[in-house]
Amino acid sequence: RIKPSDLVWKTDDPELNRELRKTFEGEAPRFQRPLRAEVHGHAGGLMTLILSDAAGHVAQVQSAVPLAVAEKRPLTPASLRDQLGRLGGTPFCLGPLENRLEGEVMLPMSELNRLRREAVAQLDAQRAAPRRWQLVEPGVNLTASASAAAAPASAAAAAKSELIVLVRSVAQLTAALDCGVETIYCDFEDPKRYREAVTTYHTARGCSGAQNPEAGIFVAPPRITKPGEEWILNLVRSANADGVLCRNYDHLKFFADGRRRGDFSLNIANPLTAEYFIQQQGVERVTISYDLNATQVEALLGAAPAAWFELTLHQHMPMFHMEHCVFCAFLSTGKDYRDCGRPCDRHEVKLRDRVGLEHPLKADAGCRNTVFNARAQTGAEYLTRFQALGARAFRVEFVGESPEEVQRTLAAYRALLRGELTGQQLWQQLKLHSQLGVTRGQLEGLELRKVFPKA
Repeated sequence: RIKPSDLVWKTDDPELNRELRKTFEGEAPRFQRPLRAEVHGHAGGLMTLILSDAAGHVAQVQSAVPLAVAEKRPLTPASLRDQLGRLGGTPFCLGPLENRLEGEVMLPMSELNRLRREAVAQLDAQRAAPRRWQLVEPGVNLTASASAAAAPASAAAAAKSELIVLVRSVAQLTAALDCGVETIYCDFEDPKRYREAVTTYHTARGCSGAQNPEAGIFVAPPRITKPGEEWILNLVRSANADGVLCRNYDHLKFFADGRRRGDFSLNIANPLTAEYFIQQQGVERVTISYDLNATQVEALLGAAPAAWFELTLHQHMPMFHMEHCVFCAFLSTGKDYRDCGRPCDRHEVKLRDRVGLEHPLKADAGCRNTVFNARAQTGAEYLTRFQALGARAFRVEFVGESPEEVQRTLAAYRALLRGELTGQQLWQQLKLHSQLGVTRGQLEGLELRKVFPKA
């Protein structure tokens, strides 16, 4: 019944089935996505490997051992490509490689292989994670929104990012205002000077933050408030600032009738704590705890609305807070605030450690002292990752910097937000320590013990 030129369909073809199954069966990936690689480091320091793909996923890992000066075979672009390009069995292949190693250095091949495997594992985990949904207003171009999400360091993301500055003197305040900063936190040793700072801000801005509802000048009471110290809080209130940077629960209650933002000392380290302060206490925004490293900050931003949080990108880390007043003990014949003559108003004190670093010391209105790390640290390298998760409020804190240093630092961070400067370029230009929070992981304590062996 079948004639020449009739169409015939076969219901099965074992040979064709075998050929087709080869294209999708088995554990070996059939398509590999190119990765962009960057390596950073110098002799005596840890090597940093950054891998990123076109979808915006970024993995950053550090070596467990420091780079050493190479005597025979330094790491070169060719040798790095050879080791980092060994991505067989993964859905990736090595694309552009940027070598930013300083000088001729080397790292054991086994450590390079470990870094590659760990970074690839991070990328795999990020790609497997469910995509976060984003609410879009009616009429918004969804294609444009998706492109913006894939490129968090775009001009749109930078334009929405807010740079908040914490100053500790009127001179620093004036320098920040000259840079066009809209939101300023004042943390002065003497709360009596807050009124002058508020007047300076409002005179320079010509308003009380009316041009930007979220802007304004916020003043900070001392971190600790004891019974009988309500007079300090009354001094803070009398400054008539736009808001208060609350450091403890007493501040939340005392300043409940105005704008309030939560500082790091409220220890916001998980979404439940953030929800309590935002929804039950009515705080505008809370500062993420310094106990979280970059990976943990990302998890927190993914678990709660990013608009709740403010992130400190630049600061001299406060190392310890004490009741003992060094100013009174060494610069006065008095015994306490009643007869010491307040040498803290006239003198600048730094504590020198065994390696020669000089750590600034600051007193508050309650005569308690805080020691700050001599070297400022920055989380600038993680900025684009935080922006991708919706973070838009970033803080820069100063301790004893001159007005010129304040302006130079703020200019660098503004360039960072505009995408004109990378995070690595910023911390190298300003000679900062690249780190977010008090720890990067399990090994950070070893570094601290080298500086303070008895701590």
